[in-house]
Amino acid sequence: MHLTRAIWFSYLALFAFLSSGLIPANAQKSAPRDVQVLLLSDIHLDPFLDPGKVPQLASAPASRWHAILDASASADQEARMAILEKTCHTRGRDTSQELFVSTLRQLRTEAAHSRFAVISGDLLAHSFDCKFKATMPGATEAAYRAFTVKTMDYILLQVRAALPGVPVYPVLGNNDSGCGDYQLDPHSAFLAEAAPAFVADLAPNQRSTAKDAFAAFGNYSVALPAPFQHMRIVGIDNLFEARKYAGCNGQPNPAAAQQQLAWLTAQLKAARAHGDKLWIVGHLPPGIDPYSTVFHLRNVCAGQPPDPFLSSSALPNTLAPYAEQIPLAIFAHTHMDEMRLIPGTGKQASIAIKLTPSISPINGNLPSYIRARVDPASGTMVDYTVVASSDTKGSAWTQAYTFSEAYRQPAYTAATVSHLIAGFEADKSANSPASQTYIHHYYLKGGALLMSLFWPQYSCSLDHMEAEGYRRCVCQEQK
Repeated sequence: MHLTRAIWFSYLALFAFLSSGLIPANAQKSAPRDVQVLLLSDIHLDPFLDPGKVPQLASAPASRWHAILDASASADQEARMAILEKTCHTRGRDTSQELFVSTLRQLRTEAAHSRFAVISGDLLAHSFDCKFKATMPGATEAAYRAFTVKTMDYILLQVRAALPGVPVYPVLGNNDSGCGDYQLDPHSAFLAEAAPAFVADLAPNQRSTAKDAFAAFGNYSVALPAPFQHMRIVGIDNLFEARKYAGCNGQPNPAAAQQQLAWLTAQLKAARAHGDKLWIVGHLPPGIDPYSTVFHLRNVCAGQPPDPFLSSSALPNTLAPYAEQIPLAIFAHTHMDEMRLIPGTGKQASIAIKLTPSISPINGNLPSYIRARVDPASGTMVDYTVVASSDTKGSAWTQAYTFSEAYRQPAYTAATVSHLIAGFEADKSANSPASQTYIHHYYLKGGALLMSLFWPQYSCSLDHMEAEGYRRCVCQEQK
């Protein structure tokens, strides 16, 4: 009797505790636990850093590249590399095999806790076509295309080996082409040959459709695995919308962008019809390129137009009406850790954009990637941590900062990003703690003074997609 009474009071006490609001009674059933995902970009692996190995790589399958690249350096490596860098006018060095192996080793520590990984473009090194021609004189166009595909195959094979059981969703960047930087033809042999490696982690029932879409324009749409609910990744090769884009013949091809955007619109409409959430993943961000604008001394207040990343506002204008379906858009290209926003108009919601920093240290930045926490029910990026190398060799990896701690925001959403950007734009001298935090983490290695000098030009680019709005922001003009 006493035991029964003790059990009864225990149940009453538990019920009272659950009913108190300290722990919701349905917490385990209804409150989704956020999960970890990885965001990487701009790997830019350079297989030409030892020019003497290039003929071996060209004749070997991608599965053998690791052994070749890990072997002892050629006796004349530095001398030949100095000549190659002068011939191809490189501004620095991209990711070496040493840094790539270190990155893979670091990713292995993340594998057990990650649900999927995104690579937002530019797997190939800068000046890839020039370096190939210089090290493999007389090679055919087909041989060059095969080498580009094989390089990407090698990178993705190694990343997937470092993340066993973790789906990897990569997209193409402007350097990832079978004919040259910013050049690509839709429905090309390059896209058809690259497709299998890019859709390898898709479920069999999705792979065929995704492979066809990729072979056409470098696109795919894939449903994410459990525990994600009604959530998809839509990957696009938005090189076709780039300001510098041309076909492999060097001529403009505006029809390619129109056709790709028509495909994207169909995916957005389907998502709305089915109640799906979408992560949009591409390489080139929409909006203004502040670095190019400042570097080329564009006097926007005197009427000179700023330099955009894309040829028009068609991409953000296509996405904006579907903001409720898009909790996050992921781009890269700048190699820096950035936040951006596609602003809504009227009752239309905004779209948060995250620019993923690069593995390549070519711009003087430290190699880094993002470890994110995501709500699988809503697709919201609840928080993220930037993990960075201590140097350009990957000697050690540490946490650079965590978003929630650095900016005192509850999640990376359109509302919080809009709030932060408004503060940056109001802080013309970049003196506020939030502005200083942003500038520090933008480079992770010096450069803060330079960033402060053109802070208004930079901060206004974060949520102004078109030239006129950007000009008014920089020049402090009212509508």
